[in-house]
Amino acid sequence: MNLIFLLVGLSILILGAEIIIRGSVSFGKRLNVSLFAIGIVIVAGGTSLPELASSIKAVASNHSDLAVGAVVGSNIANVILIMAATSFLSPIDQINQNQINQAWMNIGLGVMLILMNIFFLPFNFFFGIISLTVLFFIMFIQVKQGAINVSDVEEKGDYSIFLSLMLISLGILLLIYGSNLFVDSAIKIANQLNIPEAVIGISLVAFGTSLPELAVGVISAIKRKVDFALGNILGSNIYNVLGVLGFSSFFGNFQIPNSLGSQDLYFMLFVTILIFCFMFFVKRIGRIYGSISLVMYVSYIIYIYN
Repeated sequence: MNLIFLLVGLSILILGAEIIIRGSVSFGKRLNVSLFAIGIVIVAGGTSLPELASSIKAVASNHSDLAVGAVVGSNIANVILIMAATSFLSPIDQINQNQINQAWMNIGLGVMLILMNIFFLPFNFFFGIISLTVLFFIMFIQVKQGAINVSDVEEKGDYSIFLSLMLISLGILLLIYGSNLFVDSAIKIANQLNIPEAVIGISLVAFGTSLPELAVGVISAIKRKVDFALGNILGSNIYNVLGVLGFSSFFGNFQIPNSLGSQDLYFMLFVTILIFCFMFFVKRIGRIYGSISLVMYVSYIIYIYN
């Protein structure tokens, strides 16, 4: 039953995120806000809203292990599960310099988390201010260079100001309700199975909150816009570390759980370096990468549960 509630909560989270994006984009248009600004604030972090809502709920309710696990697990799933599915459908043959730069940023953030764990540095208000400032700067550069496709903003609807505000309000309510149901169910599953919350976060919660990225990847592959899928994955991972953990740190001080710091952070860094090597040296992310990464993800999940 808790698994059903978890899936229902996840569905509500995803629905709430989509409604907020549509309402916010429409509201921005009505106020004559540039597509450039809308792209930075809304579109860039849209697929990370489920992670953000569930992480804030987890931290606020003193279950920060679940939040950190979800971010690390989501980044791992994005790189070796979502990209595997995408590359099987449509291999990525064109790797540009901006995507390589995004991969470098992901490697840097992975090293940062490992160092924070080694030196017992906490996620707190100070970390939140710095990370959000850095995130805004990165997103500004990404939109400036065309890495974030703001042309898709036009497809998100055009409603009245009243209806836009209603959509935003409804989306926020759905995010709050969905995150409560999702996180509470995850905690109960962890207690029932006598499994650490960090493990549930890095597997079940992470997979669930990565579904928007999976949807984007599959749709991009079908439309033969896989370069957009790659940029979305790498950008989402940056947003997860700086945005999700940054925002969450305003709701309580917490640290990286020992179980994650001893192995999972290093695995996250390893898979990030793996995709970087394929991008930089092979110049292609195809079915070979997809096969290797899919086997790695399944093996990883089996390992952490054993």
